[in-house]
Amino acid sequence: MRLITFRKGKANHIGAIVGDSVADIVAASRASGGQTLPSDMIALLEMGAKGLRAAKAAARFAQKNPKRGLLVPLSLVRLEAPVPCPRKLLLLAGNYTSHLEEEGRRARAKREQTPRVFMKPPSTCVGRPGAPIPITRYSHWVDWEVELGIVIGRKAKDITPHDAPRYIAGYTIVNDVSERDFCVQERSKTEDWDKFFDWLNGKWCDGFAPMGPCITTADEIGDPMNLAIRLSVNGEVMQDANTNGMIYNCAEVVAFISRWVTLEPGDVIATGTPAGIGKVRGIKLKAGDVVRCEIERIGVLENPVTRDA
Repeated sequence: MRLITFRKGKANHIGAIVGDSVADIVAASRASGGQTLPSDMIALLEMGAKGLRAAKAAARFAQKNPKRGLLVPLSLVRLEAPVPCPRKLLLLAGNYTSHLEEEGRRARAKREQTPRVFMKPPSTCVGRPGAPIPITRYSHWVDWEVELGIVIGRKAKDITPHDAPRYIAGYTIVNDVSERDFCVQERSKTEDWDKFFDWLNGKWCDGFAPMGPCITTADEIGDPMNLAIRLSVNGEVMQDANTNGMIYNCAEVVAFISRWVTLEPGDVIATGTPAGIGKVRGIKLKAGDVVRCEIERIGVLENPVTRDA
């Protein structure tokens, strides 16, 4: 099942993609007399497996009863980020050997290192499919990073990699947009810590985490460590890889983070990017560009680049 958040009138609703249409699963659940579903993605995920089963049943009901008006052409709805404002948006740095090597860094060995995790402010960073990636007056080198996003489905605290898959509701696409030469104000002196925070703050700009188009549930993804992952700019392929290139797999990442942070339904973890970033290629994103991210079994996330006034 591919779950979405979509705009209907002045409010967000949740649905499921059925072929070329969207099933309004909340309305369908009412019409079918089944389990009443909430209109918010986090609330649905908080229902756990029971909620996902009810959502799937509602989508089937909508598909089998087309005259009830529960299906809307996908082309006529505006997709929002599937989780418009996760409680937590966590991301990994340097989780593909190919990306480390393109930057001239040594490939990391699991036994010697641990995952490197950071956060982005979800309420201002997360963007919907089609939303602009902003180039501001403080932008110097805006870059792309296509990443597989893990969507948490159950509260997880100090779990093992073996158990971690049971806590994953599904997967989405995240574009970890980055400002590579962050500088809001010049310094007379730069220390080592400044360089780290410049890198980190360059991740936090408004609109720098487009997400979508959907959450493909874990049962339909199968093995998340064998998915084609690709990014193109204006039709030119920049990143073309497979998730099997990750250093730490999805289960290891979820388990590691859960050791010190309680993961909650709707939290999103972006798992790092493969080789092909713009900085290495000498290419900056500019106004008018279109960035297209694709991950097998999830779909396409496309966003234009615009310049802020």
